[in-house]
Amino acid sequence: MSDLINKTVAVQLKKHRTEKGWSLDTASQNCGVSKAMLGQIERGESSPTIAKLWKIATGFSLPLSAFLGTKNEELSQSDGLSQGKNISINTIFEFDKNTAIEMFELCFAIDHEQLSEAHQTGVIEHIVVKSGEMEYFSDAQWHRLDIGESVKFKADQVHGYRNVGNELLRFFNIIHYP
Repeated sequence: MSDLINKTVAVQLKKHRTEKGWSLDTASQNCGVSKAMLGQIERGESSPTIAKLWKIATGFSLPLSAFLGTKNEELSQSDGLSQGKNISINTIFEFDKNTAIEMFELCFAIDHEQLSEAHQTGVIEHIVVKSGEMEYFSDAQWHRLDIGESVKFKADQVHGYRNVGNELLRFFNIIHYP
């Protein structure tokens, strides 16, 4: 993650934990992330992986974008969350309370696969493939999608995505929270 995003995640984690009146122990129990790791993230000493940030958001019953703060003019498209050269995620629309959605663009390197734990009950994800070939995991099986194809599925179960093509995979992910 860039330093700016790292600092934003740290500030947002502390803010949301304080708003809930949670200790690091309580946050750890709710998120399934160690107290030590949460403390390091809050102090800006550690960058969470995308999967870990999802666990934290789910534990707080908040959208992922709640930990990324508001859009900042200093952030460019290339400053989104990244995990090495295998995956990046850019916020297109932050969580909107009126529509209960947020939207991201995800980019996966060739052969990259990402599994996600179940989100809060009732969360639905919509995927639209922008370029490349992918499979998504839902209902305990993999399903194929090509450029321009879309799907929606329940994300309150284990789910995932993988690049099955020979080029960078780009897709939009619209997440609706109950």
